[in-house]
Amino acid sequence: MEDLLPLPPEVWVYIFSFLSTEEKHSVRFGCRQLKMLIDQPSLWKDHTVVLCDLRRYTYGFWDMLRHRKLTRVAVRHLRRKEWRRLVKFLPSLTAVLFADGGRKYKGKYMENLAHFPQLKDIGVRNGTWEEPMLGGNLTQKLQERLTHLSVCNVRLPCTVEFITAVSQLVNLRFLLFHQQGEGYGLDTVRPVPCAVFHKMLLSLKKLKHLSWGMRGEPPEPLPNDYLSPSDPEHPGVPRYGGPALTSLELVDYPETILPENALRSLTSLKSLTVRYRYIREGIECRLTSWLSPLQQLETLTIIGGNSLAAYTTTIPSSVSRLTLRVAITLKDMDSIAPKVPSLEHLDIEQNRSSGSLCRRIPMLFPQLRTLRIRFFRREPEKDLLSLHRLRHLVQLELLVERSFILRDYLNGHPWPSPCVQEHINQLRELSENRITVITTMRRRTPLRECDCVWEGD
Repeated sequence: MEDLLPLPPEVWVYIFSFLSTEEKHSVRFGCRQLKMLIDQPSLWKDHTVVLCDLRRYTYGFWDMLRHRKLTRVAVRHLRRKEWRRLVKFLPSLTAVLFADGGRKYKGKYMENLAHFPQLKDIGVRNGTWEEPMLGGNLTQKLQERLTHLSVCNVRLPCTVEFITAVSQLVNLRFLLFHQQGEGYGLDTVRPVPCAVFHKMLLSLKKLKHLSWGMRGEPPEPLPNDYLSPSDPEHPGVPRYGGPALTSLELVDYPETILPENALRSLTSLKSLTVRYRYIREGIECRLTSWLSPLQQLETLTIIGGNSLAAYTTTIPSSVSRLTLRVAITLKDMDSIAPKVPSLEHLDIEQNRSSGSLCRRIPMLFPQLRTLRIRFFRREPEKDLLSLHRLRHLVQLELLVERSFILRDYLNGHPWPSPCVQEHINQLRELSENRITVITTMRRRTPLRECDCVWEGD
C-alpha cells in the first residue's frame, strides 16, 4: 500500500466495487491492508457464496465470511453434521439456496432451516422429495418470516399439497414455481387446479412478483379467471380479489393454455415476461389482448413466440424497458418506435434478417440509456460507431453466442476480436468515454434466476 496513492479507505472501497469477484480475490492477496479493505461488507452486499463439502473449510474461511457479513449461501446436499456446522458459523443467514441435490429427500431435511432465526429467502433447484417439502411444522415456523420462495425443476409427491402449504406463507412477496411433476414416473405435468391456485392468490395479499411455470397442457384451455380470482367478500360481483402484482412471468408457456382475457384484472402490472416454449400453427397470438389493459406496464420481455407484427401495435406507450428474443427486422423496429417514445432500455438480437440495426437505432430510440445486442453468426461491424449519436447512452453490451466464441477461440481469435475491439475503442473516443462497453455475460443471480430463465451460456 505504501507504493499506492494515499487515498482514504472509503475511496479505495469505492474503487474496488468495480472489480469482479475474481479480481477482488486477487487483490486480497496483495497485503494485509488490501485484505481488510476487500473484506468490507459493503463490497459483498447481496453476494451469494456457493458452499459444498463443508468439512474442507478452515476456521479462517468462516471468519472471512462473518467479517464480510455474508448472509446468502447456495449449498448442495448437506449431511446432518454439515448442517450443524453451517448453523454454528453462519447463524445470521437470511437466504439459502439448495442446488442440484442429486438425491431423494424427506420432509425433515428442510426442517434444518428452522435453526436460522433471520431466514427470509429459500430457493430449491433440481431435486426429488419423497415427502411434502414444506411440512406443517416448518410452514408454521416460517409463516410470518418468509418473503421469498423459488422452486424449480423439483419433483414433488403432491403439487396441490405444496401449493396449499405455500398459501400459509402470508408475508410472501416473491414466488417462483416451475413445476416438474409428481411422483417418480414420467407423467404429464398438469397445471395447478384453478381452485387451489385461487386459494393461494387470495391468501398471499403481499405478493408482488409471480413467476409461474405453464408447462402443463390440459385438454381444454384454463378458465378466463385463472389468474384473476374473484373477491370472496363480494360474491357475485366480478371484482379482482388477488394480490396487487407488479411483476408477472409466464415460463414455458404454450399458447393454448391461457385465454385472451387472462390478464384483464392485473392492471397493477409494471413488468410482464412471457417465455414461449413453441408456437402451434393456426393459434392466434394472444399478446394483443393481454397487453391492452396493462397501461402501467414499464418492462416488457418476450422470449420466442409469434412474429413481432402480431402485437407491436398494442405495446403500451408507458414501456421504458423492452427485451425481444425474436426474429426482428428493420420494419419491425420502425413499427415499434412510435409506440414507445420514452424507451430507455433496449435488449435485442442481431440476426440475418435485422439488417443494419446499429445505424437505425439512434434515429428510432433517441432516449436510450442502456442497449444490449446479442449477435448471431457474425460480429459487430463498422456501423457500430453510429451508436455514439445516442446522446443519453451510458452502457452498451455486445454479446455473441457461445458457439461463436468457442470456434474463434480455438482458432486463436478470442472475443472480442481485434477488429471489434478497435470499433469499441473508436466508439469510446467518439462518445468522449461516456459509453461503458461490456463484452462479457453478467453473472447469474442464483436465488432469482433458475435454469428456465437464465440466458447465459
